[in-house]
Amino acid sequence: MGWSKQFKLMVSFSVVLMFLPVNSGIASANDKSLIPMGHSIGIKMDLSGVFLTNDVLLGKDEWLKAGDLIGQVDGAIISNVENFEDALTRVGNKEDISVLLTRNGETLTVRSDNEALKQLLPFLKDSTEGTGTLTYVDPEKKTYGALGHQIIDSSFKSPPSFKDGTIHLSEIEQIRKSSPGNPGYKISTIVKDKGTLGKIHKNGVYGIFGSWNNSYKEVLSEPLQIMHQRDVKVGKAEIFTTVKGTEVESFSIEITNVEQDQFHFKLTDSKLIETTGGILQGMSGSPVIQDGKFAGAVTHMFIDEPEKGAALFLETMRKGEN
Repeated sequence: MGWSKQFKLMVSFSVVLMFLPVNSGIASANDKSLIPMGHSIGIKMDLSGVFLTNDVLLGKDEWLKAGDLIGQVDGAIISNVENFEDALTRVGNKEDISVLLTRNGETLTVRSDNEALKQLLPFLKDSTEGTGTLTYVDPEKKTYGALGHQIIDSSFKSPPSFKDGTIHLSEIEQIRKSSPGNPGYKISTIVKDKGTLGKIHKNGVYGIFGSWNNSYKEVLSEPLQIMHQRDVKVGKAEIFTTVKGTEVESFSIEITNVEQDQFHFKLTDSKLIETTGGILQGMSGSPVIQDGKFAGAVTHMFIDEPEKGAALFLETMRKGEN
């Protein structure tokens, strides 16, 4: 699943669960506490240039490919879509325009005319945005972690190369319920008067991480001790997440299986199931609490059984900060 400009489909849940890499030698985190969050966040990323989102035929034989990075047009450096439009205006009706681009690390030059290049405009992208769930804030380091898995841009089918990124508090306006075979999702908008919650410094396999500006203090819990993964067990637990407005709520779950690199659970809270039909796209990153300790973060759902999902150990997720 890709991201949409309306924040409808940002977070991807695999049809089969994605098993995350196992890391040996994880240090004990029992002496460390983090604030579990659960807030819905809007995510904005400025890409490191202008990229094509689709394969486009340029002239008779020249195909440009999705993921191509446009570097120059007629010698003018292209940093954003506006630069591209300005370059076309400047060259006027010139029929032989050189375009410098990068594809799979290789620099290429193609030539075309103004009219053909204008056809690229609907397929150019210099930013991406979506929605997810804030997992934790470290009050000592003033950092945060969210999502529990890497952002993959649907246009490029790879992690987007970005130069700047921010997270923002978002408000849930509607829920499209999950049903077997059809993952549901949240429809949300950024709460503008709350400003920026933090900067994105890293988009890694265990989530997005960055600096927290300490601007939002409404939380369900004070800092909780991180639960060692060997202590996570089958049994009752809870998740913190947002399904209405900006309010974070606690919902009951049952951990059903604990593996070496993740644990499985099912939703048991009738209110949550009635509201959502199961786990939703956008819930990725929701904190999991067991026995008063911070155990992990929701990362995936079972498509055919949306009340069931998987979570990443918080100890493992924290390694993504480094």
